[in-house]
Amino acid sequence: MTTPTGVTWLTQETYDRLRAELEELSTKGREEIAARIQEAREDGDLKENAGYHAAKDEQGKIEARIRELEHMLDTAEVGSAPEASDVVETGTVVTAKIAGRETKFLLGSREMASQTDLRVYSGESALGAAILGLRIGDETTYEAPNGKPVAVEVVAIETFAA
Repeated sequence: MTTPTGVTWLTQETYDRLRAELEELSTKGREEIAARIQEAREDGDLKENAGYHAAKDEQGKIEARIRELEHMLDTAEVGSAPEASDVVETGTVVTAKIAGRETKFLLGSREMASQTDLRVYSGESALGAAILGLRIGDETTYEAPNGKPVAVEVVAIETFAA
């Protein structure tokens, strides 16, 4: 199950949790922040009203999260994890030697982190993009945030089990 670019693979459990979060933020979250903004407006001069500015900042964060959730849910591919093969794909657990050190992680949405003790890397991350489509034994490099190349070798691929 190679997930097309821009599509997020999610388990049903994660999809349902995100849908509930979106509903909560879109209704109660918006109502609460609107009430806080109104209260702060009533305190007078908005230029020096820290409560007003804090509430407006919070409103911006809520609206950004709502947009993020809407996009993710609209583009989600919901279902079971793909059966592991010898190819790295979204939704699989990968064991890789990264800079000589073996590590095991889930290649998927960071929203999946609540379902596993594994570290989660998205397919859009530098590491995820570098290994997506590789086979067991394949080696590559990716650029670390500091600009240095990091060597990676795919050691094993497993089916994800929540």
